[in-house]
Amino acid sequence: MNCLPEGTLEEQRVGTIHKGFRFFMLLLCNYYLTYRCNAFCEFCHFGDHTEFKDTPFAKLEDFKSNVKQLAELGVKFIDLTGGEPLLHKEIHLMAEYAKSLNMQTSITSNGLLYHKFAEKLAGKINLLHFSLDSPDEEEHNRIRKVDCYKSVFRSIDIAKSLGEYPDILFTVTNETYKKLPRMHEIAAEHELVLLVNPVFSYFGNPGLSPEAVDYVDEYCDGKLDVYLNKGFMKLRRNGGNDINNPSCKAVSRVVVISPYNEIILPCYHFRNETILIDRPIKEIRQSEKVEQFQKMEGRFDFCQGCTVNCYFEPSFAFPTNLYAISSLTSKFKYSYNKLIKQKLRKIKFSNSTEK
Repeated sequence: MNCLPEGTLEEQRVGTIHKGFRFFMLLLCNYYLTYRCNAFCEFCHFGDHTEFKDTPFAKLEDFKSNVKQLAELGVKFIDLTGGEPLLHKEIHLMAEYAKSLNMQTSITSNGLLYHKFAEKLAGKINLLHFSLDSPDEEEHNRIRKVDCYKSVFRSIDIAKSLGEYPDILFTVTNETYKKLPRMHEIAAEHELVLLVNPVFSYFGNPGLSPEAVDYVDEYCDGKLDVYLNKGFMKLRRNGGNDINNPSCKAVSRVVVISPYNEIILPCYHFRNETILIDRPIKEIRQSEKVEQFQKMEGRFDFCQGCTVNCYFEPSFAFPTNLYAISSLTSKFKYSYNKLIKQKLRKIKFSNSTEK
């Protein structure tokens, strides 16, 4: 099955044309399997359980239908997200199905439930991330409002025993950014990559201060086993997305699907409209409504100053602006760690278990 969009190679690279309007290649699906969570993180709105405790879980049948269509439309990456994605009891079947379509899969977890799914998920997740918000147990548990510090390290040990090499995801805030050196040490002690995720302003929480941006950027510079998208920091220094010269490609390069089996527009964090998936996704993507959202991506009033990492990562996928160019070195470093260094370790692990 051809998993690239129809058309010439040039159209496949930058997009197809429908009714005179260019559709850029879809790269990523953020698939929300659930909005429920088992933590109460102070920087995340999913921590408000009163709002999400009765929301549904994505249906496996819908997931398979949607993901098959997305693969045919050229989507290469799928983030199985939430909430806490491991609350979904069929997540291993979802990961397995996405992998069968040659998609790259990712999961970010707080580690509380990983031990229940570890063996079922082994070999099915390309990018496995465990969230650690502080090197200090008391502070991490306070931020998460649940005792899960030890679960992160237990999950790391289990994953490595199965030949997996997860990443440690550190969401940096104005309160924790000076803990970065110790976080780096912890990741290095476990031979893992540290992903530095700058907190973004959303639902009233503050983004990183200029002092924090400078500190984080300077510390991460040149460190091979630390991933920080330099484009994120440049974007923050410039005040975030500019609606008069937008950098966001949240609609053209990303499709966001909710547990209600809806496409969310223009993105999850600033949802303005949803479309029920009751017809082919290709048809929905070519609808006038999606065309209008694509024309307006990054141009809505609420887009001014936005720094939501989830959408700027794919927006900076191709070197089409200075932010994307700034991110190239970071992406090369991460690719080296995941595609070469850790892959060699996995081969070594596989050979040792066969003896």
